[in-house]
Amino acid sequence: MQKVKIPRTVDPSKTAQKRLDFDGIIQVSLFKRLHESVESVKRDANVSLSFGHDEQRLVVISGKANIEVDLECQRCNESFAHECEVQFTYTPYFSEKSEEEAPEDYDLVDLNEYGEVDLIRLVEDEFILNLPQIAMHDDADCSVNSNNMVFGEIPEELVEDKPNPFDVLKSLKK
Repeated sequence: MQKVKIPRTVDPSKTAQKRLDFDGIIQVSLFKRLHESVESVKRDANVSLSFGHDEQRLVVISGKANIEVDLECQRCNESFAHECEVQFTYTPYFSEKSEEEAPEDYDLVDLNEYGEVDLIRLVEDEFILNLPQIAMHDDADCSVNSNNMVFGEIPEELVEDKPNPFDVLKSLKK
């Protein structure tokens, strides 16, 4: 099956009534905020989206996507490849009532001024949220040996005896 471009925006209600599925790509050039968060984006995102209704007759947008990015290791400052895979389930935010009715498994997505969902932004948000908080190689792949790192107290031979700069204040206190 040939991969096609995912539409930028869709009307979630109409798309859910038709029970449409999208299986395609989102071009790298459309992920401006993701580019700012990583070293580089290696390829287009593979995206699969399904629209429908659940048992409560809520509009449901479910999907999965993956992309490959380069991150900078925070231990050795070298780039490494990271496969970012996400799965998500959304329901549109129409009012406070829809927020109360939505199950905990669903995230809410805002509609634009035309009543449509921006699919590019939705997928990009998921990728950004799924990035590791502290990007690091596996210990075996990192050029910095974890045995050389010191945690806890500083060894006594490295501590120098420096005069305390606040000792002068003790004399003023008297």
